[in-house]
Amino acid sequence: AFAQARRRVGAEPMRWLFDLLRGPAAGIGTTGAWWRGLLVCAIDGTTITVPDSPANLTKYTKHRCNNGGSGYPALRLLVLVSCGTRTVLDAVFGPTTDGETTYAPRLLRSLREGVIVLLDRNFAARTLVSAIATTGAHVLVRVKSGRHLPVLRRNRDGSYLSRLGTVEVRVIDCEITIATATGRHTGLCRLVTTLTDHRTHPATELITLYHQRWEIETAYLEIKSTVLGGRVLRARTPAGLEQEIYALLVTYQVLRLAMADATGTRPRVDPDRASFTIALNTARDLVIQAAGVIADTVIDLVGTIGRRVLADLMPDRRIRTRPRVVKRAISKYNAKGTIDRTSYKATISIDILTTPDP
Repeated sequence: AFAQARRRVGAEPMRWLFDLLRGPAAGIGTTGAWWRGLLVCAIDGTTITVPDSPANLTKYTKHRCNNGGSGYPALRLLVLVSCGTRTVLDAVFGPTTDGETTYAPRLLRSLREGVIVLLDRNFAARTLVSAIATTGAHVLVRVKSGRHLPVLRRNRDGSYLSRLGTVEVRVIDCEITIATATGRHTGLCRLVTTLTDHRTHPATELITLYHQRWEIETAYLEIKSTVLGGRVLRARTPAGLEQEIYALLVTYQVLRLAMADATGTRPRVDPDRASFTIALNTARDLVIQAAGVIADTVIDLVGTIGRRVLADLMPDRRIRTRPRVVKRAISKYNAKGTIDRTSYKATISIDILTTPDP
């Protein structure tokens, strides 16, 4: 009966509800959401596994791998996230046969002046950067260190002006060293931005700002691991999957809005300190207990979820690092050697490099 009711409702009401709720939830005074008057956002994609049903296989495909193919088909999800609050500004999804750069232009409707978008190297395409620039938003994207970007004019902070397609950009080459108790690791990084004035937007601050891109990875962790628990979606038809994805995004967004409202009542409290797990478990308890179903006439922006979150705030963010490892190996055999999964306290040093003239 529940499955039949879901089919009668369809996906449209969930999509309308998501359109109503999506947004940054970041006021001018929200700690960590803004940088030099710009709302810090990021775009990235992920894949979500779906049931292996004949109907789903007509639209979604299985990944190829060394063992002959994955057990489940998958869909691709791309979101535009406000890094400070991890709220979703927009989202698109579809088959994995289309890549991330194919879906990304559909998110540009939610970009505007006063926004800076952080992107990884996969999105460093000329046409995409140009399309984002036409919306009035700014771009900070990592590119391959060997990519040819001619030096047009040098700046005093070590960056230089260049062109990426038809867009004037500023290039920052840097060397980043991370020191932990186990030793030091140094790597090169090249960033490209449409913020061309080195006086108003210093290179060292842009390098530090780019680390905020990882907030979108945390958002995906909360959606796929905390909410879904790593499970496969339930719907066995493409229409049902569309409804389920929008319902998942609505649930995530409602919790994030409640957390942002709660931390917003405390001066200088970063939304990063709010626990998503506490918010989710509190919401589940309220649904199971059917508590507070009928709202009072007085609007309480903090509410039960907010009070639980504020009662157990996490400590301020620390600089930590850990090696990136494959958690779901393609091979059925264990990796050779011991994998270090320890998180280490770290110190970071940044040196801006001067790119030689061609």
